[in-house]
Amino acid sequence: VQLQASGGGLVQAGGSLRLSCAASGMTFSNRYMTWFRQAPGKEREFVASITRFGVTPYYADSVKGRFTISINNAKNTVYLQMNSLNPEDTAFYYCATGSPVHSNRIFASAYAYWGQGTQVTVSS
Repeated sequence: VQLQASGGGLVQAGGSLRLSCAASGMTFSNRYMTWFRQAPGKEREFVASITRFGVTPYYADSVKGRFTISINNAKNTVYLQMNSLNPEDTAFYYCATGSPVHSNRIFASAYAYWGQGTQVTVSS
């Protein structure tokens, strides 16, 4: 399985970005598509997750109402639409896929496959 993330960049506070993560070599055993982020000096944290068939998107409280995760199975691509960005959203954003048990889907350690990350910088 290979994941290729793109779409990061520099944006002013209040702006928007859309991240994409294109997957290849997927199998049905890779049930979740998930975004994490990591800011300098901080732990990698869960952002949003969705199942391969677009069911039950789930968000971290810090992004709920501002970010939207979606999936296009025909293109094997998962998206993260990020609106109302603020400087606290500045981080490297990573996509991941795997089949953790449902309650573990927010933990980075539960995922076997990772993309290379894309930098998001929000200026104040």
